[in-house]
Amino acid sequence: MLLPSGGLGMTSTMDDMNLIQQAQRHHIVVRELGEEIDLEIGPGDDDPSFAHNPLLGVQPQESSAEELSENKQMMDSQLPNEEQDLSRTQPVKRKKKVVKRWREEWADTYKWAYVDVKDGTARIFCSVCREYGRKHRRNPYGNEGSRNMQMSALEEHNNSLLHKEALRLQQASKEKIIVDKPIYVKALMSKTAGSIVEAALKRDPHEAEFVQSVQEVVHALERVISKNSNYVNTMERLLEPERMIIFRVPWMDDRGETHVNRGYRVHFNQTLGPCRGGLRFHPVMNLSIAKFLSFEQTLKNALSPYRLGGSSGGSDFDPKGKSDSEIMRFCQSFMNELYRYLGPDKDLPSEEMGVGTREMGYLYGQYRRLAGHSQGSFTGPRVNWSGSSLRTEATGYGLVFFAQLILADMNKELKGLRCVVSGSGKIAMHVLEKLIAYGALPITVSDSKGYLVDEDGFDFMKISFLRDIKAQHRSLRDYSKTYARSKYYDDAKPWNERCDVAFPCASQNEIDQSDAINLVNSGCRILVEGSNMPCTPEAVDVLRRANVLVAPSMAAGVGGVVAGELELKECNLNWSPEDFESKLQEAMKQTYQRALKAATDFGYQKESPEALVHGAVISSFLTIASSMADQGCV
Repeated sequence: MLLPSGGLGMTSTMDDMNLIQQAQRHHIVVRELGEEIDLEIGPGDDDPSFAHNPLLGVQPQESSAEELSENKQMMDSQLPNEEQDLSRTQPVKRKKKVVKRWREEWADTYKWAYVDVKDGTARIFCSVCREYGRKHRRNPYGNEGSRNMQMSALEEHNNSLLHKEALRLQQASKEKIIVDKPIYVKALMSKTAGSIVEAALKRDPHEAEFVQSVQEVVHALERVISKNSNYVNTMERLLEPERMIIFRVPWMDDRGETHVNRGYRVHFNQTLGPCRGGLRFHPVMNLSIAKFLSFEQTLKNALSPYRLGGSSGGSDFDPKGKSDSEIMRFCQSFMNELYRYLGPDKDLPSEEMGVGTREMGYLYGQYRRLAGHSQGSFTGPRVNWSGSSLRTEATGYGLVFFAQLILADMNKELKGLRCVVSGSGKIAMHVLEKLIAYGALPITVSDSKGYLVDEDGFDFMKISFLRDIKAQHRSLRDYSKTYARSKYYDDAKPWNERCDVAFPCASQNEIDQSDAINLVNSGCRILVEGSNMPCTPEAVDVLRRANVLVAPSMAAGVGGVVAGELELKECNLNWSPEDFESKLQEAMKQTYQRALKAATDFGYQKESPEALVHGAVISSFLTIASSMADQGCV
């Protein structure tokens, strides 16, 4: 009798079943009455110790196929003829019991396994090493035979306890990695400023993105705090959000199965007025990201020409691969909880990563239905419930206008400059459009799997082709099949391409230390932040030492805020593109001048690479702090 120490719970005589495990390949063979179930999973790359730990709690054995055959013949020859005849009369009944028992034990034993489709065939994968077995014959969920059989097996598996448990463990592993991520702490000149960061770390030690954002702001405010110690108390109040809403979002897919996601909305500060901020639907969305985004939005709105508070939110829901009906049901469920906190005088959401025209339409429709009125609007492009027809272009165009203002002060212009752009969403595409209009040469876009470079530069026809590729959910790699001078690089970033100006428009922390070094070596002199906090603290240090001028997102990204407020306050739907761009350019010029003035007032040289970063933060903070002082301890 063979009883594995891993708790498999299967007992059988030696002629019914032989269980062999090879430690290096995690190769499990179950023989029952001449039939074979073969599961082979390769060693793990992510965890080196996985290759030396048996998947089950069985001692590893090294046995060749010939030895196994000889052992089986020896055992068979030792059995009396009567017993051999008896064993042949009971094959079906015993086999069913074994397979049934193996089904029951599967979920407990292989918690780190999952099924996926590889080359049209459903395979069992190891969640640790991402390798799949070669045979898997007669495994209970099956992956041999016709494609329909394979897909039926995969669907059955997706509904099983094994699949749900594997997903839970994978998600727990991801959350653990985020929690254990070390937080880079900058050295601050003053102990007073350091105490603010220390208090934030003590209160929210696991919120890496939020703490990083706090460090950048406090670093920019060191001279301000040193001149007025009362601002320490103001910062302590400012860094605690006014309201954090976390709620359950249940929804049903097209197969009738129920799913649950988590929703967030953070009203960070409403001292200057009602909140405005984006909604992000992305699998890694969490409270730390919601707080960091709403904090950045608070400062951005304070720097704009309008008196607005800041907010942000979203969900860990992933709209990729979902049908329109599933997204509609999720958005409606999301709004069922959030609507009571929204309104023109409370908070109005706008688009962010994973939230576009379709999602905003579903969200607004449910809001209007629940609120019983249509006052105010959610900011979204080219739909009858939104305002300006150029709303979606505003952020991308504003980034290019801001870059042009910087170059104008240097007696230069964008014409002829090589520009590197990351991302391939709405903001990145509109950056490309306006760069082309100014005569620049944008050469890259990117996605989560790599980046595309076109040495001839993009033009309006190529941008239209890129949009078609994205709309059809195809890879950017398909672009290079049409344009021979282009190339797609897998698992790479565009920061090693020769350039004069960089526009990171993908996500936070997309530029790390090595990327910053590549940018410097590629000749980049100006970096215009299109995404919030695109550089890690180590990357910021590299860029500062190399005298790369950085235009912060809270200043360069004001265009979206301006367009949203123009929709609500002026309600003029008949502007020409020229009129709209003229208003946007004027707002960007005011923002640029405010940031520069605040920097020079506190001793930063206009030519300093940190002038705009520090000036934007200082101007925003002083505006908020003044109103907080006027309103008392609220």
